[in-house]
Amino acid sequence: MASPLRFTGGVLELLDQTRLPGEEVWLRCQQPEQVADAIRRLAVRGAPAIGVAAAYGLVLGTREAGGSDPVAGFDAVADLLGSTRPTAVNLSWAIERGREVHARALAEGRDPHAALLDWAHGVARDREEADRLMAAHAGALFTARSRVYTHCNTGGLATAGGGTALGAIEEAWRTGLVGEVWVGETRPLLQGARLTAWELGQAGVPFRVVTDSSAAALMARGLVDLVMVGADRIARNGDVANKIGTYALAVLAERHRIPFHVVAPLSTIDPGTADGASIPIEERAPDEVTAYGSALNLAFDVTPFDLVTSIVTEAGVLEPPYEESIARALRAGSPA
Repeated sequence: MASPLRFTGGVLELLDQTRLPGEEVWLRCQQPEQVADAIRRLAVRGAPAIGVAAAYGLVLGTREAGGSDPVAGFDAVADLLGSTRPTAVNLSWAIERGREVHARALAEGRDPHAALLDWAHGVARDREEADRLMAAHAGALFTARSRVYTHCNTGGLATAGGGTALGAIEEAWRTGLVGEVWVGETRPLLQGARLTAWELGQAGVPFRVVTDSSAAALMARGLVDLVMVGADRIARNGDVANKIGTYALAVLAERHRIPFHVVAPLSTIDPGTADGASIPIEERAPDEVTAYGSALNLAFDVTPFDLVTSIVTEAGVLEPPYEESIARALRAGSPA
């Protein structure tokens, strides 16, 4: 599918994912405040896509070059964007690399806006290449006509590339390795039922949407061969933060001896976070769950590393012990 994000004529256009699949509406963002709002309300979502959107948000924020204090101006935009979603590490990854680009341009007497624009375009290109490599590496994890269970949405909508877990599933289907995809609806905002189903339908991949609580019954009946999900942040030890409900799937997969694979780029690995207990978990508004009474609406949970069969990155398939394989992967190449 076409990217849900495009930068043309100095404007960042975002496919509003809150309106899918009913209608395709593109948002025109000319100010970083508009990008921050789109990230916060999930018009653009998925950790890698958030990173790309944030990169272009920094570009928009430095359009009016100079000012009395360009560093303070950049910091204000960075703080605005960085405050939107606390769990997805690709957001802070993009902001910190953008900060380096901005500082280097100022030190060298170059236009920081032009430097950031070139860099943001590179981030978007690298995202596409990383997704392609992950799909290729993940092919070895499927068998002929695998029945795959996936959670939330990890396709091109979530990455502005080919997708992480869903991109790998679609590529495996094209080579005859996937027979059917079970799509967990992913309460409360139905990213699976709305977005993953929409993407799989466009690609022609056979799928069925199931209630989140159906996963155990499907596994018990022998109808699932593997589970494949994405990630919003991976700690140094291999603990994985992903959409709420992922941990439960990993526990169920272990109970039924089903491989549980995570597909995520190196930019989703946070070597500065030792383990899952240190990952900030976003809590969203209660009214996403109910319009009355009280609710606790955790957006993510953490899957312990010992429930993860493998972590697929653009650098290859990482296996336990994850502290060692993650460190090797990060040393081998810069995050895309």
